[in-house]
Amino acid sequence: MAERIKVTVGVAGGIAAYKAVEVVRQLQDAGFDPHVVMTEAAEKFVQPLTFAAITGHKVISSLWSEDAGASGGEVSGIEHINEAQTTAALVVVPATADILAKFAHGLADDFLTTMYLASNAPVVVAPAMNVVMWQHPATQANLEILRKRGVTIVEPNSGYLACGMVGGGRLAEESAVVAAVAEVLASTTAGERSDLEGQTILITAGGTREPIDPVRFIGNRSSGKMGYALAAKARCRGARVILISAPTALPAPEGCELVPVTTAEEMRTAALARLREASIVIMAAAVSDYRVTEAATQKLKREGPRVLQLEPTADILQEITHERRPETMVVGFAAETENVLTNGRAKLARKGVDALVVNDVSGSETGFDSDRNAGWFLTPEDTKEFAVSSKAAMADRILDEVVRLRSTHGRAVTGRR
Repeated sequence: MAERIKVTVGVAGGIAAYKAVEVVRQLQDAGFDPHVVMTEAAEKFVQPLTFAAITGHKVISSLWSEDAGASGGEVSGIEHINEAQTTAALVVVPATADILAKFAHGLADDFLTTMYLASNAPVVVAPAMNVVMWQHPATQANLEILRKRGVTIVEPNSGYLACGMVGGGRLAEESAVVAAVAEVLASTTAGERSDLEGQTILITAGGTREPIDPVRFIGNRSSGKMGYALAAKARCRGARVILISAPTALPAPEGCELVPVTTAEEMRTAALARLREASIVIMAAAVSDYRVTEAATQKLKREGPRVLQLEPTADILQEITHERRPETMVVGFAAETENVLTNGRAKLARKGVDALVVNDVSGSETGFDSDRNAGWFLTPEDTKEFAVSSKAAMADRILDEVVRLRSTHGRAVTGRR
């Protein structure tokens, strides 16, 4: 029987602490060996004995040794270091506003916060709190700091809260927390690979904006998260990454060459200019299909009904496929709302790409604006389904398929015809 992977579950002091019991149980079912660390406040909601009975391990809730009083206050000086260095991941559930603030600003006044600073393991936090606390600018700023440091945030749900209010801040489903831990550990393993070393990958991301006048534009709901996840994962796997990005609110992935653009024409120009450098092209951007024929030079005033004359933008994906070197692989993206696979297969054939990632964006749980995604990876010979996962995990799966295709065919599928 394979050895179970140790995961540390940090339990903070919120009403959702009781749900951490189920998270621990589900982690065990998923093949992990959970150890529990609790804050003093968490013990007001759940007794340590509960976790000890489930896990079979001592629950740690203090920096001080159990006989600290008899020994004159001796600190258990290595316990938090040992826990930090022997765990594969730290998952905090619930992550209160207090814990998020301490993590973000490096405060270490108990075992959990001290362990966080002493560990290089990946960190997953599942926030849960009052809706006003969740929406507070301080909390959101702390979350952004943690995201930039690579902490995985399991976004809370909206619903009825213990305080009687309704809104965001309700702890995510226990299964979603466990899935995030599994995905992070799978991604960490993938990140240790160097199977894209020597490759130059050109990635487009975000949603282009076509001006109507100096203050308005035609756009779409793309957040850029999928393209940025692909860029970050490709860089971790050894590739040189050229990221051509339409406007997003995301920080540039570390180590990538960022080329900012706004319109479809700017993206076309930038992509064609860098195409000869690329051995792999992944077109993840949501490019506007139309633009205003003549954008106004001054802000349009409200003067009753107005008709905008639109014209098609350039087909960047088709042009890239036509202009690429024979050995360059091209992967396209397609966002569909109906007949997803049928429309995806038609686009795959029409564009002449080597592979196409097709997404169903008709719902709100995956795709545009979401941190999660699902879809299919289509090639002329195969269809591979990607179940719902984080966009980071899906990025690794897409890159796995790209590596497999290059290994199988030696160069671009279409280029060998």
